[in-house]
Amino acid sequence: MVKPTMKRIHPLILAAAALLSVAALVIEPRLTSNSRSPHYETMVRAASLMAEAEQLISQKRLDLGLSIDRAHDPNGTGLIGIEYSGTTTSLGDLEAKRTTTSPDMAAVMVGLLLEAGVQPGDSIALGASGSFPGAVLATLAAARAMDLQLAIIVSLGSSTWGANVPGFSLLAMLQAAESVTGYEALAFSLGGDGDHGGGMDPEARDQLLAELYDSGQRVIAGRSLADSVAERMSLYDYASYEAPFRAFVNIGGASANTGVGMTSLSLVPGVNTRIPSPSADDSGVIFEMGKRGIPVIHVLNLKRLALDRGLAWDPVPFPAIGKARVYLVRDEATYRRSLLWLVSGYAAMLAILAFVGMRLAKPGTNPKDGRQEPPQP
Repeated sequence: MVKPTMKRIHPLILAAAALLSVAALVIEPRLTSNSRSPHYETMVRAASLMAEAEQLISQKRLDLGLSIDRAHDPNGTGLIGIEYSGTTTSLGDLEAKRTTTSPDMAAVMVGLLLEAGVQPGDSIALGASGSFPGAVLATLAAARAMDLQLAIIVSLGSSTWGANVPGFSLLAMLQAAESVTGYEALAFSLGGDGDHGGGMDPEARDQLLAELYDSGQRVIAGRSLADSVAERMSLYDYASYEAPFRAFVNIGGASANTGVGMTSLSLVPGVNTRIPSPSADDSGVIFEMGKRGIPVIHVLNLKRLALDRGLAWDPVPFPAIGKARVYLVRDEATYRRSLLWLVSGYAAMLAILAFVGMRLAKPGTNPKDGRQEPPQP
């Protein structure tokens, strides 16, 4: 009795299938060539403005006698803080902070604003903490490049590696860059727990508050988080009286913007057009804007945002302005047609290889020379 044996796939068939798969993977990204975004010039202008503003900020930091640690800020932007100071409110990712300091981040913000439906000359609102000064600067540069009206409210608290250097808060950075960005903030708050400096070192908190008052800026100092949210909305309403906001940009995790509950975790990085309702005892500017049907651009999960937008992750040095994938678009219709042909061809070739493999594995056939062997007793 002949014992059944498994038919082995001929090595040449396996090799051919592997090569075919590799070829498909190599061809797929090249199915259609990318072309410059139709908004390329605006993106380049935004990135150039951001690069210019960074130079002013880094020089101001050095003028104040505050060194730039090249080990943690290898591109010398001046936007990277220290691991911990008395105004540090939470943990943060150093690579994410550095990624947002790339001038290409301003091009990303142009793309996000356009996706949200913002057009040149429109009005938008910005709420930010000090955690991602690069993303804040990128938004200002994008707004300037698009000739937008911009209402800004800033919480100065920062996570690690953000704008947490004593004597060089986000307020100082924005003032240093104002000649390039052209925007002034409506108001500032301390940020932190409750939006009034909770969790900060008391002495550092008092120094930051003194810096705010000395600057002559409006200070939001509500007795509760709800008061802070209400005051923000009042200021935003006043700023948008003649030109309603077309988008709200949130940068970082300031509690007055995101609330203190878990609802904000459901927001995706980038454009959100449907904002969930928070719990009864939780609120934030994001949700107030959502109630009004205003799209929210959420800048927090930087790893995913960078991947989605073609932003280089933690590059050293920065890519040349206008050269990265951020500035490119793909013809989706052409890509889908080409992909269909590739998949069809791949399937056909696999079918041919399977047929040849079956022929080679046919019982009684010697794959070496094709001669018939006598049946085994």
